[in-house]
Amino acid sequence: MSERLAAALARLADVLARENAALAALNLRRAGALLQEKRDAAQALADAQAEPVTPAQRTRLAGPADRLRALASENRRLLEHAITVQTRVLGIVARASRVLTPAPGYRATGRLADIRAAPCALSSRA
Repeated sequence: MSERLAAALARLADVLARENAALAALNLRRAGALLQEKRDAAQALADAQAEPVTPAQRTRLAGPADRLRALASENRRLLEHAITVQTRVLGIVARASRVLTPAPGYRATGRLADIRAAPCALSSRA
């Protein structure tokens, strides 16, 4: 069996499994931290696929390849879900920031006051 191809399949499957776990927990920071490792593993798989594989090797690699396909499919679903959740959170923050904008006020003398809100930062941590 092409050991290089088998190792590349296992490496990418491992990275996707860890990223899927992070995405399932909506730990986007941990998932994002795996991006370079995922890119490197995908490149290693692409490089390993350039080597010829015999029909017997292809048969032995079918299981790991099927596992990788299943993990990639789940990864796509989880990424789409994370994007949906993140979009909703940003919408909530945007709506909340409009509520924080102060209405015009009046001074003790009855004159319209130029009330401006001090800049503020909003942060959310998982």
